[in-house]
Amino acid sequence: MDLGKLNDLDNEELKSYLKFLLWHYRVVDGFWFLSVEKRYDRPSAEHLDEVVWAKIAGMSAQDIIHRFHIKEKGLRGFAEAMKYCPWTMIVGYHIEESDDEVILTAPKCVTQVARVKHGLPEFYCRDMHLREFESFAHAIDPRIKVECIFAPPDHPPDCFCKWRFKVQ
Repeated sequence: MDLGKLNDLDNEELKSYLKFLLWHYRVVDGFWFLSVEKRYDRPSAEHLDEVVWAKIAGMSAQDIIHRFHIKEKGLRGFAEAMKYCPWTMIVGYHIEESDDEVILTAPKCVTQVARVKHGLPEFYCRDMHLREFESFAHAIDPRIKVECIFAPPDHPPDCFCKWRFKVQ
């Protein structure tokens, strides 16, 4: 890969470019979903989103493990890897760690907020995130179990989704 102009950027410019890339990562994902939803229907877009993220999340976790030398398994390794996940940064996931579980919450979901802002209903993302989080977690440690506490469109007004991760 030729990094071209990126080789000339200083630390602040690289951070700015990273924010640009993360923003585009989210925008591409959003427009992909909206295009499938418009061409077919929302359940088809939700299903394809589930299939795609189930595959990509595990690949992402494996790359994160390798790039950032994450050796730990279990919940500690999972939480550490999640901190490098692009969606953790994009969504602003909160990660609460304890000895026997990790709780992941999204106080605000930029994707769902954008849909509502443009007159669209929240979409059902529970299955997609379940497959995504299982794929990511199992790349760290196959013993990790994922439980959805709540997710759109069924969630309290002050939090969009909440997930529990445990080792069994």
